[in-house]
Amino acid sequence: MAAPDLVTGEDFGRLFDTFERTAFRLETLAAYDVEEEREEMARFFAGEDMGPEWHDNPWVRSMTDKGKQVSRVHVLTSPLSDYLRYELAAYPGNIRAGETIGIIDRAEQTVEGLPDHDFWLFDDRHVYRMHYTEEGAFVGGELLATDRLAEYHAYRDRALSAAVPFATYWERHH
Repeated sequence: MAAPDLVTGEDFGRLFDTFERTAFRLETLAAYDVEEEREEMARFFAGEDMGPEWHDNPWVRSMTDKGKQVSRVHVLTSPLSDYLRYELAAYPGNIRAGETIGIIDRAEQTVEGLPDHDFWLFDDRHVYRMHYTEEGAFVGGELLATDRLAEYHAYRDRALSAAVPFATYWERHH
């Protein structure tokens, strides 16, 4: 089987400039290896001030200020990995910037029929299956065929209906 064609780097980044209405992400990994986050993570675990961008995410705001909707559901299992403690601590700044975030904690609930991989769904028309290394480094997004859209719409709908709003989850666990 041939390796999929993957959208990477600036080409993948442009998807967030060009979608028109909605972007939904399903997240499934316990850790992501993002080089751009390493310094920030070190500050977070050292208990340092995270700065104003932590409290109002400019990347999210760059989309929501244009009237676009950004949402995600993170499927995880508590207790949280160090990476997830860092990532979830940043979510209030994403929410303040306009993102809607839900959590499915597999230690608390069983949700059948969700994929074991991340994806982005843009404008209900384009779905990108995310590919990562075993360490969680982003390899690229694979644009799936349009005949898979109904399947991914169902994943999104199932995840959104099962997810606990982030604020509710965080209040119980933080």
